[in-house]
Amino acid sequence: WLVIDRKVYDVSEFSKRHPGGSRVMSHYAGQDATDAFVAFHNDKSLVQKYLKSLLIGELAPDQPSFESNKKKSLLEDFRELRCTIEKEGLLRPNYFFFFLIFLHLLVLEAAAWLMVWYFGTSLVPFLAGMAFFSTAQIQMGWFQHDLGHCSVFRRPRWNRLLQMVVINLLKGMPASWWNHLHNQHHAKPNCFRKDPDLNMHPLLFSLGKTLSMEVWKIRFNDRKLECDIYI
Repeated sequence: WLVIDRKVYDVSEFSKRHPGGSRVMSHYAGQDATDAFVAFHNDKSLVQKYLKSLLIGELAPDQPSFESNKKKSLLEDFRELRCTIEKEGLLRPNYFFFFLIFLHLLVLEAAAWLMVWYFGTSLVPFLAGMAFFSTAQIQMGWFQHDLGHCSVFRRPRWNRLLQMVVINLLKGMPASWWNHLHNQHHAKPNCFRKDPDLNMHPLLFSLGKTLSMEVWKIRFNDRKLECDIYI
């Protein structure tokens, strides 16, 4: 169960068919998911027909719709800021801008291969081609990032199609894998155990007192459990 605008929905079965993946919804089990719902769904009228069949109740008047570790005033300020941004049209994409972005990525990619093909594989052409190619690949990552957020076209299908061209074909990575992880990241940003960007221990490192302590507790408990099983 989760809460959206003080209404309670049972998404146990629907989460299996959720386009964004079931794990994104499970991260909000028993919590208020209003802000995440608004951020992830541009076309609210489209998803309303799914919500009606999932509605099972509503919060009591004295029941808060936000988590105890969050400040109500901060949430209200954030929602007011979002409404202001939407009214001013700052979230509407500029198609010409994204067209130029995509065009210059293709030009850089082609220039990288032509540099090596025409001038050979000596040091200077190789380094120049590598600079063109690296720049194109890095910028493609950010371009497909916007496509993955459905921020370029109004219709999600067009965003998904072009994203697959950029990340699958030009970068050689699966779009489904990236969307699965990145949706969780924005659903619960910087939340340990829920944000995949933080679940990289012990391969990388952790900073700060809180996260470092959480990692240490998990490792300590895991080792203690191994010792208990061994004994």
